[in-house]
Amino acid sequence: MKTGVTNLHFYLHETLNGQNPTAVNIAQANITNNSSVPFATLAVVDDILKIGPEDNSEVIGNAQGLGLLLAGNTTTGVMYSDFGFTAGKFNGSSISIFSRNTIIEPGREVAVVGGRGKFRMAKGFALLTTYFLNATAVIIEFNVTVIHY
Repeated sequence: MKTGVTNLHFYLHETLNGQNPTAVNIAQANITNNSSVPFATLAVVDDILKIGPEDNSEVIGNAQGLGLLLAGNTTTGVMYSDFGFTAGKFNGSSISIFSRNTIIEPGREVAVVGGRGKFRMAKGFALLTTYFLNATAVIIEFNVTVIHY
């Protein structure tokens, strides 16, 4: 099999509350229920992937998975998400990310650990930049380098 390298660029749009949230907390440690720091909180996500940061940008897929929020000197999480593409030349393919994620850092790196379809046996990395963040929404820019068969 011949390996290939693909560079991807897209934006993850996450809605934290309202009528149609894309991230919902499903479990939290009792000792942190009233804490401002979400230590030991487990969330399920079904975020939207778009070409651009604008609300009206073309949807190209979704990121479905889990995030575990941790705390220490900075707010850190561990994320598992399958980034499934539903449009364009990667329609039907996905990449899997399972990595530590320093959530409040403006720029960070996470590991690509697998994939399917055109990204079979993928490995690589994603550089994340927080584009927008407030109490109700998050938009993260993804620059992904994937090595695959």
